[in-house]
Amino acid sequence: MLDLTDTHEFVLATARSFGAEVTSPWFYLQLGLMMAGGGIAFAIGAAIRSRVDMTSLAMGWPAPLRMFMRILVGSAATAAFAILMTLDRVIMLSVTWPSRSYLLSMAAKLALAWLVIRLVTSVIRNEFLVRLVSISAWLVAALSIVGQLQPTITMLDANGIDLGGLRLTPLLLIKLGVLLAVALWLSNIASNFLEGRIRQSHDLTPSIQVLLIKLVRLLLMVFAVALVMGAVGINLSALAVFSGAVGVGIGFGLQKIVANFISGVILLADKSVKPGDLVTIGDSSGRISAMNTRYISVAAGDGREFLIPNEDLITQKVVNWTYTDKDTLVKVNFSANYDADPRIVCKLAIDVATASPRANTAKTPNCILTEFAEAGMKFSLTFWIDSPDGMDAVKSEVMLGLWDAFKREGIRVPYPVRELKIRGGALPVETIVEVASGPE
Repeated sequence: MLDLTDTHEFVLATARSFGAEVTSPWFYLQLGLMMAGGGIAFAIGAAIRSRVDMTSLAMGWPAPLRMFMRILVGSAATAAFAILMTLDRVIMLSVTWPSRSYLLSMAAKLALAWLVIRLVTSVIRNEFLVRLVSISAWLVAALSIVGQLQPTITMLDANGIDLGGLRLTPLLLIKLGVLLAVALWLSNIASNFLEGRIRQSHDLTPSIQVLLIKLVRLLLMVFAVALVMGAVGINLSALAVFSGAVGVGIGFGLQKIVANFISGVILLADKSVKPGDLVTIGDSSGRISAMNTRYISVAAGDGREFLIPNEDLITQKVVNWTYTDKDTLVKVNFSANYDADPRIVCKLAIDVATASPRANTAKTPNCILTEFAEAGMKFSLTFWIDSPDGMDAVKSEVMLGLWDAFKREGIRVPYPVRELKIRGGALPVETIVEVASGPE
């Protein structure tokens, strides 16, 4: 533990030093020079940003270089402030003691550190991560410039708790968080690079590509976490105390998540469904647009997307219209009256189906008489199309063709007719009035 007496003396010494500086007229002179330099630097930065057109200046440059120039122009005020403070420091060193201009030196160093950090973090695309890394790195640089980095590290490492043989301190948690963020960022870059290479491989099926991409991301993430824990001095065996609690949590709270994850791996391995397949799952129909760890995304074609858990595809009935063959059978049921010749009706239906642009010419359409019903003869027309996409539109087109052909040949489509006969004389007057007037 940190000695409370030493901490008290450190605070008192810092307070006395700050009080002595505040009472010195040189402190206010440096403060005024910094405020004036800040105003001038702000005006210089605004002038540079208004006069520099980044679109025309960096046109044709690589993306990282364009980002670097954009950060450099945006940080022009910081660079101007660092230069002005350095000039003020040089002038004051030539006319007075160095101790009377040390605030100017610290201000120039802090501004230069922020400028360098912003330029270095320009390679990071995530805006939140850029801000987090920039502020954290600048705080460390600021503590180092003012000479308080080592005392701060000592203070953060002095207090901690022991948990199952693992000593957790604020310094350890900070190191773990920073290194873990950097390691996960690097692993994400590596996984994106490998994902691009995997997708460029035409020898792999879409399902195998998705499976490899998920495995690569998972392995890189596990490797990054293990590497960071070893770097900060955490023995992985010390985490064994949490394994029982994690197992209970998986058994109860994370049961569905684990089931969906394992189901997703099974689906990717057996290739029963894959991106691009047209499927029907329960009341949901559409084309699979993405397969994720927990669910698959099915685009319905009308702007909606169904997010279906992977477990449902394992336990429920799934209709895959493009599992082995994209050719789809279209079935059209229709009727004709008894005055028509059924052979002519079948021939007309086959001719209409054959004339459809989507009909598969390799498979001849077929039409059969299925029933002599009360209202007429019932027929079933079947033909093949090359893909299930737009099947309803093709079916509608063929039915409209049948209607035109029946009109041309004088064939009528039967519809039910009801004839009402009343026995025992005319209807009562009250009934006639009610029928004529109808319900109100």
